[in-house]
Amino acid sequence: MTVGARIAQKRKELGLSQEALGEKLSVSRQAIYKWESDAALPEIEKLVALSRLFEVPVGWLLGEEEAETTKDGGELNETQIKMVEEIVGRYLAAQPRPKKPRRGLRILAALIVVAVGFSLFSRLEGLDNQYNSLQNAVSNMNWALNNQIGGIAGRVEEILKAQNNLTADYGTELIGMDLFANTVTFRLRAVPKTLVEGMEAVFLVNSGAGPVEVAATLSAGGVFSGEATTDLTDDISLSVVFLNPDGTRQNQLLDTYTGLLYETTPDVNICSTLFWMEVSGGTINLSKEADGAKAYVDVLADGRKEVKGGNLEIWVTDLKVGVFVNKKLVDWAQECDQPESYVGDWGHRRFFRPPDVDITLDEGDLLCIAVLVTDNYGRQLMVADIPYEVRFDGEGGGELSYAGTGLFDPDPANWELVPGKA
Repeated sequence: MTVGARIAQKRKELGLSQEALGEKLSVSRQAIYKWESDAALPEIEKLVALSRLFEVPVGWLLGEEEAETTKDGGELNETQIKMVEEIVGRYLAAQPRPKKPRRGLRILAALIVVAVGFSLFSRLEGLDNQYNSLQNAVSNMNWALNNQIGGIAGRVEEILKAQNNLTADYGTELIGMDLFANTVTFRLRAVPKTLVEGMEAVFLVNSGAGPVEVAATLSAGGVFSGEATTDLTDDISLSVVFLNPDGTRQNQLLDTYTGLLYETTPDVNICSTLFWMEVSGGTINLSKEADGAKAYVDVLADGRKEVKGGNLEIWVTDLKVGVFVNKKLVDWAQECDQPESYVGDWGHRRFFRPPDVDITLDEGDLLCIAVLVTDNYGRQLMVADIPYEVRFDGEGGGELSYAGTGLFDPDPANWELVPGKA
């Protein structure tokens, strides 16, 4: 299970929406979405905050620990003991080396050691209570160390960038979007450190399909400038290439833009209740009752969304909920009234019943609920819930469990949307 899947699992177990979790962590709902879709990783301090909120170790969130809680009831395990010994060893090594004591002092020291040892032995029962404090201290130490390492790495990166920089000055600016065409336009400029007679330049724009060259115009002051229009995606890189008279090319990255597509699409949050569904003979039917309950899907579309200071408004005009196996559509779900099992006011959520079809799953198949969203600009994107996989028990039965990988692919072209093809 990925970091994002673990965060989403714990969030749903606490009954929190992405927006509610973001408020508790002082981050945006978009940040939570990116974490859960594995498009970004939380910062160290946010991982620590998540571990405290979810009451799980940071290692479990990172996939380094299988168990969510310690199996020894809070006692120090072998790894933790070694960590303590290493910390103590470093502390002792840092102390001034004492002079060789006289015999009388040796005897006194031995008596003190015996007394301290007896006192320490009598306090061993208190180690369980002290473990949590030690764990927090170690977490704080790791956090501080990571911050220091990150700061050093950042400074080294700045130094190397300055040493290898081909430009005396450069800049990029997002100057417009055409959401009907799903494109974005940038203004770019770059001033080479050394401008030689006959030098030319082109800008490279890469929105995921490979770099595209854009002509650059040389103006007074040795400034190369131009405008570039490219597909609106979540990962766009902008570079400049200086073309020397001798035919050599020198390339430098100017800027990267991430999350632009996500920021200009409607906010849609999907939640399905499938994890308790039973599997018989490798087959499952999500519309059938299991343990006295039925599977439902609820979708929250947040309505209008302003982009870039209110210049644009985006909202959902249509959505279709489907059941997918390996990104291939089994069938579309049907919208329904709020189920009785959903107590209280669920606001603007819409509810759907999965299709009444038998789904045969093989080992390794990914089953998920996904929504095909259409916005007011005619654009479509896929929003997927956490995928599930079957764990067979060897006796013809099994159950659904969270998969070990996310399913972040908003491009409908990469999904099979014809029913019955799964």
